[in-house]
Amino acid sequence: MLALKGSSYSGLLERHHIHTKNVEHILDSLRNEGIEVRLVKRREYDEETVRWADAVIAAGGDGTMLLAASKVLDRLKPVIGVNTDPERSEGHLCLPVRYTHSFPEALQKFYRGEFRWLWRQRIRLYLEGTGINPVPVDLHEQQLSLNQHSRAFNIERVHDERFEASGPQLLPVRALNEVFIGESLSSSFIFSIHRASYYEISVDDGPWEKQKSSGLNLCTGTGSKAWSFNINRVAPQAVEDVLNIANRQGNLSLPLNRELVEKVTNEYNESLLYSPEEPKILFSIREPIANRIFSSSRQRCFTSKVCVRSRCWDACMVVDGGTSFEFNDGAIASMLIEKEDELRTVLLEQ
Repeated sequence: MLALKGSSYSGLLERHHIHTKNVEHILDSLRNEGIEVRLVKRREYDEETVRWADAVIAAGGDGTMLLAASKVLDRLKPVIGVNTDPERSEGHLCLPVRYTHSFPEALQKFYRGEFRWLWRQRIRLYLEGTGINPVPVDLHEQQLSLNQHSRAFNIERVHDERFEASGPQLLPVRALNEVFIGESLSSSFIFSIHRASYYEISVDDGPWEKQKSSGLNLCTGTGSKAWSFNINRVAPQAVEDVLNIANRQGNLSLPLNRELVEKVTNEYNESLLYSPEEPKILFSIREPIANRIFSSSRQRCFTSKVCVRSRCWDACMVVDGGTSFEFNDGAIASMLIEKEDELRTVLLEQ
């Protein structure tokens, strides 16, 4: 079956063995230092395990680190990522790859204080309004099904207290990378005629603005190197075209050589990145629709607070690509950064 799908069983087994071997290396290193260890897999990782631990070590890649961090709400509890397969995983959120095979060296540096705490900012989310359901869906466990949302469209639905207007509810997750809001794009569902996401947005408690787009992304400094960067980055070809137009329209004589184009491209793209410790949000509107009804005065902006009122039929609010909340017509989400939500991670030099 795997072969029919273009996958290699032997290749997958080899990656599994590499991961398992590196996990055992971490466990042995900790136990040799007299540290009590509890090994849990994804489905066993819960709030009770987090309370038991003095520190959480995520052995895997960036996805594992995001999952581990999602259940840690105590800003003083360290979360350390170790990349167990550096050949296949970037491990941007993990320790430098050299410590994958020399974890005892990392432990000794921890003991000697030869590291720096990196306090990664996270986004907290409040949900209020009508039709809200603050119960999260774990996207690691199941694909988001249309049946979850279909009850929102039942004409003769029974009374359900969750459909009453409610005050702000703090959701039980914090976004380390990003929050994405948008329609589920379920073309087979009768009510999903329009794929565009329809919503109203308020930035820093400013006026509400009606928008239609392919959704919006809100990221932290940690997430500014991830999806947000790829949404907003420009290619050298686009920069060259703009500079050509500037030359013609402004009677300029810019030397449009490869060096200048690359310099301008790199400077613009680097401006999209910022420190994980900076307490601000970068929001980005994906493919906004602009006409006499809908506007997009700011397609991208740094801010401290964003509020979104849903006018969608089959929408979700997805946190770090792993946890989803229903976000349909009448629901209002408020997203901001608070110091108490910081994630305590380690910055260890090569």
